[in-house]
Amino acid sequence: MTGFYLALGFAVLTLSLGCTGTQQPNRSDQRASVQDGSAIQVSPYGWGNKPLLTAPAPQRLPTIKPARAIGWDDTQGPIAPPGTRVTRYAQGLSHPRWLYVLPNGDILVAETDSPAPTKAQRSPVAWVTRNIMRFAGSGYPSANRIRRLAAPSDNGVGEENLFIEGLHSPFGMALLKDTLYVANTDAILAFDYPVDGKAAKSGRSIASLPAAGANSHWTKNLLADPANNRLFVAIGSNSNIGEAGPSEEIGRAGIFVLDLATGAFTPFASGLRNPVGMALHPVTRELWTVVNERDQLGNDLVPDYLTKVRQSDDFGWPTHYWGIFHDPRVPKDWHAGLAATLTPTRPVGEPDRQPRRIPNFALGAHTASLGLAFYPADGPIKAFRGHAIISQRGSWNRNPRSGYQVIAVPFNDEGMPAGEPKPVLTGFLNARGQAQGRPVGVAIDQTGAILIADDVGGIVWRVSADPT
Repeated sequence: MTGFYLALGFAVLTLSLGCTGTQQPNRSDQRASVQDGSAIQVSPYGWGNKPLLTAPAPQRLPTIKPARAIGWDDTQGPIAPPGTRVTRYAQGLSHPRWLYVLPNGDILVAETDSPAPTKAQRSPVAWVTRNIMRFAGSGYPSANRIRRLAAPSDNGVGEENLFIEGLHSPFGMALLKDTLYVANTDAILAFDYPVDGKAAKSGRSIASLPAAGANSHWTKNLLADPANNRLFVAIGSNSNIGEAGPSEEIGRAGIFVLDLATGAFTPFASGLRNPVGMALHPVTRELWTVVNERDQLGNDLVPDYLTKVRQSDDFGWPTHYWGIFHDPRVPKDWHAGLAATLTPTRPVGEPDRQPRRIPNFALGAHTASLGLAFYPADGPIKAFRGHAIISQRGSWNRNPRSGYQVIAVPFNDEGMPAGEPKPVLTGFLNARGQAQGRPVGVAIDQTGAILIADDVGGIVWRVSADPT
């Protein structure tokens, strides 16, 4: 227990003093421009199709460098690049995290946060973690509701109304035919879609989701696959590198499929530590996701990533990172304790039976890349046509900080990422390194504007083409 209390004291001390743990700043980082939004924050390591990766440097204690969440005043806002403008589509929300565009152009917003800890989760470690997250703008009581906002336009913002309440840390939303599906942290609910725009009635649970133990990655996301009458379900791990054992990771760290006709819930892809944003490529109709990778291997390892996901893909978590590199902290036979449990690619206990997948595009270490949407090829913002729009909520354990921006990754004619990312919104950190906002969900509205849910600012930002 001595080691634990040392770690506890270190965490509280470094947070209160603004210290950074054992890692030194990477002096070659390129900082975002706070003048014109023309640059994004990148590092020489961990970006692009063929990223340069540093050697692993396991840390007993993590670097602790969260940005204090302070919000925006009425005159402030993030910075949009030339040729675009950013406006407030909605404000005064309680931790808006995720967005969904309805067929009539209205927008659903999930106001949500991590669930209240159970008695089993009230440990000293959980207490420290929760206080760090509160410093960074998370870990507050969840509003547990979804609001419906009138379709945006350049002429102003329409009225909003409460759509669904009494949820349990809701996140993902998906509409198929006349049913709206909502992912609570512990279950998928189905609601009869109210075509008249009134508040939805009580939903019915159609599938349970893992929420036991620490429930570390509590967000559960959904993506409709209309062609196959199914839902993709993204579920993050319960730990950093499986340190609590394989039994804590059953049904986690992957993307699953819920067949809406049969109710069958089956694995689709594995080894994804925390996949959050999902989207189907508008041309190829292939599934893409952004993934948060592991911590405590150094300032520039392991990069979060954007990747195409196919049936039975295994991306390596927790034994391997970037598909092929063994994490020295994790036994190669980590899966062996669950030989009777099936994963998407193999019986657990045979970790080398099939090759692991290398991700397609690195997004920088500890950037907390979360939101994903494809910008249409005929959209009004010409600079973003055919790009993947990705939100990076920002690091809490890197010095200097990374993320705190929204970027656009260009795709080529073959439907693959190619080229340098571009800024969509920057300036979420002020000159003192405080977080005025943290971007999470992204969506494209029916006018071709980009919507970004800012959970620290309580705002939904709208980036549109500048008419001037």
